[in-house]
Amino acid sequence: MAGTPCGPIEYAVAGDGPPVLVVHGAGGGYDQGMDIFMPLVDVGYRVIAMSRFGYLRTPLPADASPPAQADAHACLLDALNIRQAVVIGVSAGGPSAMQFALRHPERTAALVLMVPAAYASRPVDVRSKRMPPGVEFLLDAVLKSDFLFWALTRFARQTAIRTILGTPPEVVQSASAEERASVAQVLDHVLPVSPRRLGLLNDAAIVTTLPRYELERIAAPTLIMSVADDLYGTFDGARYSAEHIPHARFVGYPSGGHMGVGHEKETMAEIAAFLKGFSSR
Repeated sequence: MAGTPCGPIEYAVAGDGPPVLVVHGAGGGYDQGMDIFMPLVDVGYRVIAMSRFGYLRTPLPADASPPAQADAHACLLDALNIRQAVVIGVSAGGPSAMQFALRHPERTAALVLMVPAAYASRPVDVRSKRMPPGVEFLLDAVLKSDFLFWALTRFARQTAIRTILGTPPEVVQSASAEERASVAQVLDHVLPVSPRRLGLLNDAAIVTTLPRYELERIAAPTLIMSVADDLYGTFDGARYSAEHIPHARFVGYPSGGHMGVGHEKETMAEIAAFLKGFSSR
């Protein structure tokens, strides 16, 4: 835990080299960040994964908006004596990662957005894609109970993959054993869900009312990635952001769901190649 002017922040660090600040998605925490981005340690980066407001041991303050979260990311870097870092925002971590680049441009060595929750020029009906009738009520109930969430992931696995991970179950079924194991790890590590519930509720409120940010003011080198069949509907917002952030690079895949199944190694290779040209201190 880091004691900061922005409040206590839970985090973990792995590796040596240029620092990469990982801003996890909904249902995550520092553990999700480490699960996904440990491959960057193997290619020479120092991965710093925190738990955002309302997740695990990081409390939810009165102001848990993306700008406040972005300032908390800066507070964590201060506590670690890091002046500048690459910032990777995943899913619901995208808004605060973008806000970090806007509010702390001098501290943003590069910005990477993966399947980000982002403003799109046309509305996306996400829930109808993810949730059959009645499932939304069930999901609200299981978020309040570690046991019910465990039961959902064990006995209704395909429903959990669709509704929680935003990924078509058939995409996972056709993936390699290695990638199926990665999906299982991310899903299993949502447990315990009860200490993540406040963060999940906060994220749900944020992503349903996302305004358009001043994307044209983001000066950091930017890579944005998304998947066309993401059941959370991030593709249009990701592409829109890439079109309006100066010189941003967009990588889109036709299938793989919110988890990018089938593209895990390719995605990490894209990120590593993108970051190779940028130094951070």
